[in-house]
Amino acid sequence: MPRRRIRVTDVPLRAAFAALRTELGVPSDFPPEATAEAERVPDLKGYEDATDLPLFTIDPPASTDLDQAMHLSRRGTGYRLRYAIADVAAFVVPGSALDTETHRRVMTLYFPDTRIPLHPPALSEGAASLLPDQIRPAALWTIDLDADGRTTATDVRRALVRSRARLDYEGVQRAVDSGTAEEPLFLLSEVGALRERLEIERGGISLRVPEQEIVERNGTYELTYRAPLPADGWNAQISLLTGMAAAELMLAYGTGVLRTLPAAPDGAVGRLRRTALALHIDWPHHVSYAALIRSLDPGIPSHAAFLQECTTLLRGAGYTVFRDGALPSLTTHAAVAAPYAHCTAPLRRLVDRYASEICLAAAAGEPVPEWVLAAFDALPSEMSEGGHRAATVERACVDLVEAAVLKDRVGEVFDGCVVDVDEHRPTVGTVQLETPAVIGRIDGEGLSLGERLRVKVVRSDPRMPPGAAKVRFTPA
Repeated sequence: MPRRRIRVTDVPLRAAFAALRTELGVPSDFPPEATAEAERVPDLKGYEDATDLPLFTIDPPASTDLDQAMHLSRRGTGYRLRYAIADVAAFVVPGSALDTETHRRVMTLYFPDTRIPLHPPALSEGAASLLPDQIRPAALWTIDLDADGRTTATDVRRALVRSRARLDYEGVQRAVDSGTAEEPLFLLSEVGALRERLEIERGGISLRVPEQEIVERNGTYELTYRAPLPADGWNAQISLLTGMAAAELMLAYGTGVLRTLPAAPDGAVGRLRRTALALHIDWPHHVSYAALIRSLDPGIPSHAAFLQECTTLLRGAGYTVFRDGALPSLTTHAAVAAPYAHCTAPLRRLVDRYASEICLAAAAGEPVPEWVLAAFDALPSEMSEGGHRAATVERACVDLVEAAVLKDRVGEVFDGCVVDVDEHRPTVGTVQLETPAVIGRIDGEGLSLGERLRVKVVRSDPRMPPGAAKVRFTPA
């Protein structure tokens, strides 16, 4: 069957996205008091002047809520990373209407037609965003690395910064591949590769599962699979490095908020071993789980199915708070294989503002602000609820577009691969189409993980409620 791009007109989908926001109780406009407070001019006395540092940002092309800017340089045989994180606390007064609203929202929510920001756009896309050629307040990290990419020294302090360039992943990749990248950008690839090596060494996990992506082109929406570029990985390693440095700083200080994930129980790993056997993936007993997944190619159907199953081991992450030197029993994140904290996205995630304040206090040897400690007990549950809402929104949006893509094609046949089979109901599974980029439920006898097969669309109904299977397939 010849492949052809399928497009969906935006008018009915925009109405469906608006209805979805209502169904999920997504916040709409900010209260007038919060909007007014977001336009308050902050007091920036006492900030160091680091505006001469030639920082750059790396984000998707349309992004304007820019949390991080970086610069890398050589330092003897090692490296120095300067990483500026938007200083949101400079703008948000504790206990204010704006502060209260951020605790209600918790995270920025992304819809294909709009985003529902954590902070009013005047702040998140304006005064606090690290836009190019604008002087902005930041928590400026200085992290020194040795020749192998290991951290040797860490510091963070408030500073005024000015980004010089707004880059995107594709542009960074082209510049590095073509040899035209300037040294700070070339060092990103060098340090990123070193940190990836260290991740392997400590047993960290990076799942290379192609992501479904909703793309708007010429007033229509399309579904594609996006495989991350190496530049995505390098950039992620810088954020990961800073989150690990933040966690170590807080643990040494005795007060903090960590992102934690317990190790997978033996039963879950045993189930994965049975899955590998069913997919004819060789998994010798002396090879670790982390080492195995790094050897897999997501372009091979059986490998893609196994990687999809591996995501189950990453469930159960949460936030752990501690204070006054009473360290928690769990301080590590199993996928990172080290202590880790969320601190690099304060414009889009509530907890990062608090983590940043603790790190600034720890580095300066000062007490944590009382407003930070006052929020501690509620933070883990707030973040859990906000994370669940964000995941629900993301899945519901993809479900809607999938159903819209196929709603006029019920009865047609497509090529696909079985990427999941229900352990308790072996006649129910999940199939991933080669094109369009749709993943949906399949009902049929004898489903086998990793099996390539032809499937027929038997239902595609965008009107089904959130959480219901909008798209259904059967073997053709």
